[in-house]
Amino acid sequence: MLYFLPPAVRGTIAAIILIANTLLLVPLLLFVAVLKLIIPLKPVRVLCTRIGIGIAETWISINSGWMHLTQPMNWSVEYPEGLNKKSWYLVTSNHQSWADITILQHLLNHRIPMLKFFLKQELIWVPVIGLAWWALDFPFMKRYTRDYLEKHPEKKGQDLETTRKACEKFKHTPVAVFNFLEGTRFTKAKHERQQSPFEHLLKPKAGGIGFVLGAMGEQLGTLLNITICYPDNIGKSRPSFWDFLCGKVDHVIVKMTVQPIPQEFRGGDYLNDETYRAQFQLWVNDLWEEKDQQLKQLSER
Repeated sequence: MLYFLPPAVRGTIAAIILIANTLLLVPLLLFVAVLKLIIPLKPVRVLCTRIGIGIAETWISINSGWMHLTQPMNWSVEYPEGLNKKSWYLVTSNHQSWADITILQHLLNHRIPMLKFFLKQELIWVPVIGLAWWALDFPFMKRYTRDYLEKHPEKKGQDLETTRKACEKFKHTPVAVFNFLEGTRFTKAKHERQQSPFEHLLKPKAGGIGFVLGAMGEQLGTLLNITICYPDNIGKSRPSFWDFLCGKVDHVIVKMTVQPIPQEFRGGDYLNDETYRAQFQLWVNDLWEEKDQQLKQLSER
């Protein structure tokens, strides 16, 4: 192990491995994406999807390798029982640092289906990356604003239907849909600007997962609720991704719990049903109240 090296040297080594890993595997993923695009036969597309996921999980595993090589990783992690790669999950977490997603990918790789984000439909046109997301079957959703629907009432409900169609492939293929409810990383400035009622969290944005459950409520019955805490940085700025690469993140606490998603929130219309939206927001706020108390307890360890 390279713990004896200065942090900047370890960070440079980790960054080089990360970049090389990406440059090596992304072209393979893009090749699979092109193959999937030009041969529109279902068996070929299913095979390409599996190969693509295998490439992505290999990328994550190699990242786990440089993490073990360059940093002690004295982490406190609590896993719930029964995590299964063949189950469907809605996954959410608070957002503290750019390192969060790398840490969560490392902890959940091969334990549950690969984490996938719902993306705006327009993002499929992002050069290279959009094609990679498509190859990995990241679901693209189309959302109309309320102002647009007021001018075009005939479009009402079509955005949800478009997203449901995009999720058809997940009826028989397990998936873990991931969402940072805060929508952005926690900082003191953002916390003050929002006047957040939570001590350690920004206000949650319920619309994202509300829309997901509207589209995939039949499949998504379990919430994997994650709390991530950097106790040495409570009251300070959260660690940057460079800090993480350099092995300066000495202590990370990750607590995971699973809980059923209430049946009444599965398959609803978050955008157009005001009663559903209000009840769903109350449920999300309750989740956030519990998470805020959890963070307070974790920071006092």
